[in-house]
Amino acid sequence: MCGICCVVSLTSSQCVLHDHVYERLRHRGPDRSQDVTKSSSDPDYSCLFSAHVLHMRGSLTPQPLQDDDGNLLLWNGEVFGGLTVEPEENDTKVILDQLSSCRSPSDVSSVLSQVKGPWAIIYYQKEEHCIWFGRDFFGRRSLLWSWGSDESSFTLTSVSRRSPDLGTSNCLEVPAVGVYRLDLKSWSQRGSLKVEVYSWGHLDSHFTWEGLPSSVSFVINDSGLVLSSPVPPMNMNVMDAEPNSCNSGRTSLDDLRELLKSTGKREMARRLVDVLGEAVRRRVQHLPHTSNPDQAQVAILFSGGIDSMILAVLADRYVPPDRPIDLLNVAFKLQESKTKQGSGKKGRHDQKEHAIQPKFDVPDRITGRDGLRELTALSPSRKWNFVEINVTQEELREMRGKNICHLVHPLDTVLDDSIGCAVWFAARGTGFVSEGTRERRHSSTAKVVLTGIGADEQLAGYSRHRVRFKTSGLQGLVKELDMELGRISSRNLGRDDRIIADHGKEARFPYLDEDVVSFLNTLPVWEKADLSRPRGLGEKLLLRLAAVELGLGPSAVLPKRAMQFGSRIAKLENSHEKASEKCTRLIAN
Repeated sequence: MCGICCVVSLTSSQCVLHDHVYERLRHRGPDRSQDVTKSSSDPDYSCLFSAHVLHMRGSLTPQPLQDDDGNLLLWNGEVFGGLTVEPEENDTKVILDQLSSCRSPSDVSSVLSQVKGPWAIIYYQKEEHCIWFGRDFFGRRSLLWSWGSDESSFTLTSVSRRSPDLGTSNCLEVPAVGVYRLDLKSWSQRGSLKVEVYSWGHLDSHFTWEGLPSSVSFVINDSGLVLSSPVPPMNMNVMDAEPNSCNSGRTSLDDLRELLKSTGKREMARRLVDVLGEAVRRRVQHLPHTSNPDQAQVAILFSGGIDSMILAVLADRYVPPDRPIDLLNVAFKLQESKTKQGSGKKGRHDQKEHAIQPKFDVPDRITGRDGLRELTALSPSRKWNFVEINVTQEELREMRGKNICHLVHPLDTVLDDSIGCAVWFAARGTGFVSEGTRERRHSSTAKVVLTGIGADEQLAGYSRHRVRFKTSGLQGLVKELDMELGRISSRNLGRDDRIIADHGKEARFPYLDEDVVSFLNTLPVWEKADLSRPRGLGEKLLLRLAAVELGLGPSAVLPKRAMQFGSRIAKLENSHEKASEKCTRLIAN
């Protein structure tokens, strides 16, 4: 994992990378930093490449990495499949070796389309005077672009800053629709930049690149080449839907156990456990060795809900048994109630009970503790660090203005603010761990942070999916799910990568592993969810069946609760705001 940046000047002007952006890049990659400058007089341009490495596999390999021909690679990613990377190898070196042997754009696009795993790339081909850049199919790594006010310079970077006076207000996320080839010769020839697009499959004819200067033209590559999609199209079939023969309106483990008596349901659940377990294994093994075995190498954003519970059970299979696993549980301080002082209508017992209510016992804290008890029962020899991360309104305001508003940028809604703040504090991992009747301070050392994003989008976990099902039936639901997966890069993943990486940690998304998505995409929608059943059962039905197969109990039937509500950050702010509104709190000071 890395912080990568490329600043290009298309004139004789020197490339400049602002100090605040450089510092945020260093947060992402604290283990090694290096800058390299490349320039040319014909055509006339200069490039500053800045890379900051978080060492995750193989030997520590500084970036930018150059080959013998002067080609240069900045790689922010992990190869979990497609190309062979041995445990002792560094994937940046493997990728550069592959790219160095490429003799044509089709060769480059072929290499990148083989990679399974999250990545963002900036690759400079010296002889061709071009820069390749882009993000993986799902957009699991951040990459932003911005243009200078005179349109003769541009920047590609993992993270920027919300600060209009520094010329970065036009910063946008690079759309994860493919990879791009920027021809630096085109500027000197016609005073405009030509960017060729190599898309994942055929690009939607309605797609447009917004907010870019008129001097930049995006065109489908001259050869009409497309990258091979790493996942098959979603199964849109709704004609042979299975009828729901057991809809009692109740929600209990017995319902799931009854469904698992069907050989087909049990086999489907076991297949999901197998493919998801392999995705988790790839993401928790072969990590850099640490000298202290009492320190966790793997952490999980943990609410006690089904998504994070399953990740914890599967991580327990593959993390060495003598290593702890950190369960990161965030809570925002509950507002003081006006009724705390009591009223004449309340009895003494009511007043006392309300007054001593813990201020951080938010819903996710309560379900998290319940989940911890389930995990301890399943794996009593594992050391589970349930990290209670408590955030006051004062600290929230301070860190939002100092850090979080810049990391969320260029996204700017109320929902981005809520999720961004909750994830930032959770990933920081600073809180308390209870041991018996005592508490001790704990700061998570884990470089890998597993997150459950992708489960709701694929398995109909959100309330809007129920609304769509009620209004438009299975046909509407399957279209909604197809749209969810298509927009996850722009709505969630770049933001979450920037937020988590700010702590020198790497976000990993097992539910978005290519093999997991491929498996789920082959299934008809009624195998994944049955929204005619009640909450806590119908949404993410297949995942709930898998949870029971794994030995989980009450957590398998917990209804979906969004992080902003479960952590209670949404209660701290204006309750009349809509999630899609622009958030004034994200304006930098």
